[in-house]
Amino acid sequence: MRQEEIWDIEAARHYDTPGVGMFAPDVLGPAVDRLAELAGDGRALEFAVGTGRVAVPLAERGVPVTGIELSVPMIDQLRTKADETTIPVIVGDMATAVAPGEYSLVYLVYNTISNLLTQAEQVACFRNAARHLTPGGRFVIELWVPELRELPPGRQATVWSCEPGYIGLDTYDVLRQHVVSHHFTFGEDGRARLFRSPHRYIWPAELDLMAQMAGFQLETRHADWAGAEFTADSRSHISVYRIPRER
Repeated sequence: MRQEEIWDIEAARHYDTPGVGMFAPDVLGPAVDRLAELAGDGRALEFAVGTGRVAVPLAERGVPVTGIELSVPMIDQLRTKADETTIPVIVGDMATAVAPGEYSLVYLVYNTISNLLTQAEQVACFRNAARHLTPGGRFVIELWVPELRELPPGRQATVWSCEPGYIGLDTYDVLRQHVVSHHFTFGEDGRARLFRSPHRYIWPAELDLMAQMAGFQLETRHADWAGAEFTADSRSHISVYRIPRER
């Protein structure tokens, strides 16, 4: 299934969850704080800007933000919060689409680079980020660490969330480094709504090699946006890559 088919009108309509989940202040606030710090006085470009979960509050902080987004329905949802003048958006694939101008910061949040389903596309995404950055500019990626230690021998699925009204599970194809996330949401009538999204998972070391191929150097890696230490037990990471000032 193509990404533009996954992120359709129905997905866009249910994506925003104001105040909870990925929109909770303790989740969103530190991300915006850190990105604003990294952008400094420059401009920011968000790959896969979606409905503007991060771009809108970042723009409200005074950072000029442009977005690239493949899904027109997601852009339409963004337009209910910010107009084209406030947050310009280029329709296209984050691995190839080009936004006008140069930026001090390019960022990809909430595992979105894994939506690119081949290693070649993911490398192209790094190169696309590099071509948009000024010397010394940064590319920031938020990504989960593959949880293969949770996968029992001979089994293909793990349940990573089970709470009232919601179950989340992943099915793995370890040969291709593919995982499909299944999100089951249960209404008060007892009916379930299923949303599925395919991903190609990336180990941190592989991500660093992709960065090197595009001319980046790893600057920092933390376990969260607040700067917690990244360890072998961390479930995700915030990696900041930088283009040297002299190429």
